[in-house]
Amino acid sequence: MGAGSGTEEPTLPVASVARRLGVAPSTLRTWDRRYGLGPSRHTDGRHRRYGSSDIGRLELMQRALLSGASTAEAARYALEQMPRSGPPQPEEPGEPAGTAVADDGLEVRSRLARRLSTAALAMDVGAVQRMLADTIAELGVLPAWTGVIEPVLSALGARWRGASAGAEVEYLLAECVFAALVRATPVLDEPRNTRPVLLGCVPEERDTMPMYALAASLAGRRIGAQLFGVPLPAEVLAVAVRRSAPAAVVLWAQRRGVADTRLFARVSRGRQRSRLFACGPGWDPATLPDKVELLPDLPSAADRIEHVLVGARW
Repeated sequence: MGAGSGTEEPTLPVASVARRLGVAPSTLRTWDRRYGLGPSRHTDGRHRRYGSSDIGRLELMQRALLSGASTAEAARYALEQMPRSGPPQPEEPGEPAGTAVADDGLEVRSRLARRLSTAALAMDVGAVQRMLADTIAELGVLPAWTGVIEPVLSALGARWRGASAGAEVEYLLAECVFAALVRATPVLDEPRNTRPVLLGCVPEERDTMPMYALAASLAGRRIGAQLFGVPLPAEVLAVAVRRSAPAAVVLWAQRRGVADTRLFARVSRGRQRSRLFACGPGWDPATLPDKVELLPDLPSAADRIEHVLVGARW
């Protein structure tokens, strides 16, 4: 799927955004109707499309919910942090501002996130490890990552950013998450794919944990992966691709400005051709070469990689 020719901001439909956030599409429609946190883009007057700023507001709202805010408080916080360019939509008549959106899945994730955050703040390693194991067992690897673990890591990181006191909580949780994801990655005797998928990060990327979550999810689908959790220099990554001859190469970038699209030309040299994927919010879709497919988030990445390598779900 080429992205090099377009200049417009990429947009996503309701179903894709709901899957990315781990909520029901009906929940997003309710948030749009009550709080004005809906898509700002429409196509042919009917289809609703979310832009990056729309999704950013929803992610802020979800993190506020996971921190214990009510739905109305979380929506107000998101709009204050990222105001819309137009006037907000009024709430639906007859519904009080504090009315909670019924979503059992969100309630479960909020409960798990609060317990995980409490254990981390108490520096209780055993409780953190048990919470991570229980969360992954209850939700699955990627829903646990996107709906609980990553929001808690982000919230703690934002809370202590720039301060030395308190940073130890974030480091402790990160170490426990790393171990939990490794434990959740089964060793495959007979993977469904004959050639592996190589998972790596761009050389300057510091946030490598998402690739561990993706590797664990793929292993759960019996998709064999070769993971380089430590970002490799470009020349080392190119050698690794040449020697392992993977069916696909997935390069993760979290932060804008660190991803160099020329890296794909480096790793695609040689006789053995691999499918190339740019994964994560750090990539600029407008600059990607035509032969590189963008995977915006981990759930869509796992689905797409499985489809490309082995076809239909088993």
